[in-house]
Amino acid sequence: MSLRATILEGGLRDKPAFTMSTNLESDTMMLCAACGTAQVDDIKLKKCNGCYLVKYCSVKCQKEHRSQHKRACKKRAAELRDEILFKQPERTHLGDCPICCLPLPIEPRKALMMACCSKIICDGCNVSNLIREREGCLGMKCPFCRHPTPDTEEEADEETLKRVEAKDPVATRVMGHIRHVEGDYASAFEYLSKAARLGDVQAHYYLSALYEKGKGVDKDEKKEIHHLEQAAIGGQPNARYNLGYVEWNNGGRHERAIQHFIIAANMGHDDSLEMVKEGFKCGFVSKEDFAAALRGHQAAVDATKSPQREKAEVLRKQIESAKAARQM
Repeated sequence: MSLRATILEGGLRDKPAFTMSTNLESDTMMLCAACGTAQVDDIKLKKCNGCYLVKYCSVKCQKEHRSQHKRACKKRAAELRDEILFKQPERTHLGDCPICCLPLPIEPRKALMMACCSKIICDGCNVSNLIREREGCLGMKCPFCRHPTPDTEEEADEETLKRVEAKDPVATRVMGHIRHVEGDYASAFEYLSKAARLGDVQAHYYLSALYEKGKGVDKDEKKEIHHLEQAAIGGQPNARYNLGYVEWNNGGRHERAIQHFIIAANMGHDDSLEMVKEGFKCGFVSKEDFAAALRGHQAAVDATKSPQREKAEVLRKQIESAKAARQM
C-alpha cells in the first residue's frame, strides 16, 4: 500500500502607570492599511476578507494596497485555512442515529436512509422496528416518522423528489447519486452542487470525484481538492483519507499527510489507521502518536456498538449466507 493538544493572589495591586500603547498590531488595526485614515464615528474600516490582519477605509484603498499586501495575505489565509482543515471533528459527517442517538457507523451497509423523511437510521433501530412490526402484525412504517414505507423503487424515488422540492440537502444529494448511477452526469452535478450549497458534506465528496474523473464537468484538480477539503472539514473520513493520499504521493508533504490519516483514524476509518501504521514503521509517526491513534480508532468504533446493532449484524450475515447457498 502506498504511503500517505494564575489564579491571581488576592490583595491590592499597584495602580498601573499611564503609558502609550505598545501593541502595534492593535494600533494598526484601527488605521487604513493604505492611506492611514483612522477609524472614527463616521469612518468605518473593513477587515481584509482573506487574512483579517489589516483594515481598509474603502475598496479603492484595498485595491491600491493589494500589491504590497498580497504575499502576507496569502500566507495568513493559508494558515487560517489549515487551522480549520486540521481540526479534529467531534464526529463524522453522518452524526448520530435519530432514534438510539448513538454515532452512526461509517460503513454504508450498516445504516439506511428513509425516503419519506431523509433520516439515516442505523441497522439496529431498523431491524428492531421490523421485528416489532412482524410480531404485532403491523404495517411497515418508517421507524422515525411513522410514514408508510414505499413498496417499490418508483414510489421511493417519488418520496425522495418531494424532499428535494422541500430543499432537503440529503435527499438532493441522494438524487444526484441516483443520476450518477444512471450515467446522467450533468444532472448529477446539478443536484450535488445544490446539495453542497445546502450544507450536505457527502455532496462535496461526490463532487470531488466528478472533478477528478471529468464526469459532467471538466477535470479540475483545484476544485477536486477544494471539495475534498470541505468534506474533510465536515467529518467525511474517506475525503480525509484521499487528502492524505494526495499530500503523500503528489507533494511529498508527509507531515500533512500523516495529520490527515490520524484525524480519519480517530473517526474509526480502518484504511487511515493502516496508513498511520505504515507511517510508524517508516519513522514518520512517533510511538506516542501511533498509540494515541490506535486508542482513538478503537474508541470511535466502540461508540457505534450496541446490542441491537450486533443483533442486526448477525441477522444480516445469516441472510447473506442464505442467499449465497441458494445461488450455489
